[in-house]
Amino acid sequence: MKMFRAIIVTVAMAMLAITAADAQGVRRAGRDTEKKNTEKENNLSVRAKGLYEPNSPAEKDIPWLRVVYRQLDLTKDANLPLYYPEDPTEELQNLFRIIMRLLADNKITAYEYLDGREVFTEKYKINVREMLDRFSIIYTEQKGSTEKNPLFTIDESDVPCYEVLSYYIIEKWAFNRGTSKFDVMIEAICPVLHRSGDFGGEPLRYPMFWLKYDDLRPYMAQQYIITGDANQVLQYNYDDYFKMQMYDGDIYKTRNLRNQSLMQQFPTDSLLRHAQDSIENTLAAFDKQLWVLTPEEKAALEEAATGDSDADGESEDVVEKKEDKKRSVKKSEAKVEKEDNGESKTKSRSSRSGAKAKKPKPQKSSSDNAPVRSVRRTK
Repeated sequence: MKMFRAIIVTVAMAMLAITAADAQGVRRAGRDTEKKNTEKENNLSVRAKGLYEPNSPAEKDIPWLRVVYRQLDLTKDANLPLYYPEDPTEELQNLFRIIMRLLADNKITAYEYLDGREVFTEKYKINVREMLDRFSIIYTEQKGSTEKNPLFTIDESDVPCYEVLSYYIIEKWAFNRGTSKFDVMIEAICPVLHRSGDFGGEPLRYPMFWLKYDDLRPYMAQQYIITGDANQVLQYNYDDYFKMQMYDGDIYKTRNLRNQSLMQQFPTDSLLRHAQDSIENTLAAFDKQLWVLTPEEKAALEEAATGDSDADGESEDVVEKKEDKKRSVKKSEAKVEKEDNGESKTKSRSSRSGAKAKKPKPQKSSSDNAPVRSVRRTK
């Protein structure tokens, strides 16, 4: 009897052990599934993040560099993909919602917007809680949030997407000697809030913070967008949008020794527009001057220059000589025509007079048979 009870107890303990192991396995599987779902929700895995690691050229490979600051007005048609949709859907969400979600989950680092300076160091990292309080964005702290790893929850209705009406971006126009390419690299992005005062009036602009593009790029590459009303196929993502320069932005500053904006250097609208156009033309001209024409392109240009129907490729001297030649030909033709007309008139008069009376033929003298010296100049 005692042995029977011992066997029952042993079997029961074994069953409890098996049940506990199964429960532990279920919990482990649940944690793995939750982890996978979290990674899927963030649309970024370790492997995916490695695909978008920064691959900037070395300084020794950049013999020419121009840093340009642009303002992207989200009311322009080309920049609408950054603003819409205002409310997120299953497939789409605008750029500012992505940024706020990543900051709330402590996935990326933001840096202070300094007036006229951009310093992306540990010293100038922003405190997300202070930033949210400064711009009156309502939030709640998540469980497990610490001072070193702050985590926040922001309701969709509390994200001020409708107030972010522009972005600042920093472009680096650089010639890479290693690859022989002229590339445009985006260094940083800054969302700008447009808010009116208590008494209304023109909205004031509040640059919020700088984000390094390389930190934001892996997440932007996972979000596809609609680039226009004519075609709603989701074939481009935010990374494509910036890399392909599908945006429309005005230059408001270039890196200079005095660290001044274009508005400070050119206070009037006409001078400012002229300076912006001059910078754009300089960047485009530098790209064109890098390459040598192929033999086919040279032949096409020469054929266009020598063609009768294309005088645009000729120099002014050649065109002027051709016009002088045409004018001289016309003058000579007019002169010949005038002489012909005069000769025909003389013949007609002589014929009319000859019909009335015939002149006697002169008699030849002995001197007529003598040789006559020509008065024409000879060489």
